[in-house]
Amino acid sequence: MDITVVIPNYNGINYLPECLQALESEHQYPSTPDFSILVVDDCSTDGSVRLISERFPDVKTILLRENMGFCHAVNVGIQEANTPYIILLNNDTKVKSGFIRSLYTAIQRNPRVFSVSAKMLMWDKPELIDDAGDYYCALGWAYARGKGRPAASYDKPVNVFSACGGAAIYSKSGFNKIGLFDENHFAYLEDLDIGYRARINGFINLYEPQAEVLHFGSASTGSRYNSRKTTLASSNSIYVVWKNMPFLQLLLNLPFLLAGFFIKFLFFCKKGMGMLYLKGLWKGLRRCIDAKCRCNKVRFKWNNLGNYLRIQLELWINLFRLIK
Repeated sequence: MDITVVIPNYNGINYLPECLQALESEHQYPSTPDFSILVVDDCSTDGSVRLISERFPDVKTILLRENMGFCHAVNVGIQEANTPYIILLNNDTKVKSGFIRSLYTAIQRNPRVFSVSAKMLMWDKPELIDDAGDYYCALGWAYARGKGRPAASYDKPVNVFSACGGAAIYSKSGFNKIGLFDENHFAYLEDLDIGYRARINGFINLYEPQAEVLHFGSASTGSRYNSRKTTLASSNSIYVVWKNMPFLQLLLNLPFLLAGFFIKFLFFCKKGMGMLYLKGLWKGLRRCIDAKCRCNKVRFKWNNLGNYLRIQLELWINLFRLIK
């Protein structure tokens, strides 16, 4: 077996049938590597588990006793997987033919590749990009490459800052070196964090346009902007910066970061969620001094200096890309 497809699920009964049917059809696609499907259920209450057992008997399921969030669910799946590669896939997706083979081929091109992000298309407007790999800039903003733009404009493989964890393949040996997803995130920006850590350690992250998948989007939270997501994402945005940037790099980027957080605050004020955003930032700051989280800070190593310099250059480049 070459690949384990790990699907974290929480009350995804409306999406799982199409997701699993499309995946199982991949077994018939020519030259597809051997793969298994593992659903990690995060204490669903909607009958998801029963549906899987009745309609998809070949799909293995792990049942969690309490809802611990996306990071914990995928970590359980990664640890359970006994394959060199792991595909993480949201339950509100539907892969297109050749998805698995394309990701597998891409990650094998270079031993330095940690992750490969798929070409995620909008469910109701498949001619538009939902995510073509993620960028991160000096403002402390992570953003989906190509969001809302014509899919035809994103047909070339490129390096990205990090892969979107909603549909991507990862190297198990890479996890063994840099660690698993940080469960202090619970959800949101955890894929940015692990991609950042991979970059610090000299890995690269890619985007593969041949691996196409339809993505419904915000299926678990119910909308693109809501109180829970706003609080979690703003808290995690502080945590990612503190965790991955050495002190001097943090000082260098501080003016950009302060500007970025202020602009985001004004944005959420217009949506009536300004105080929720500030609450999230405060939680993020408190997390940075919490003893439980301090041990997760990436320690600076001189042999990674070149990687830090490349990352910093990319933070500035991605700022200009965002403005453009």
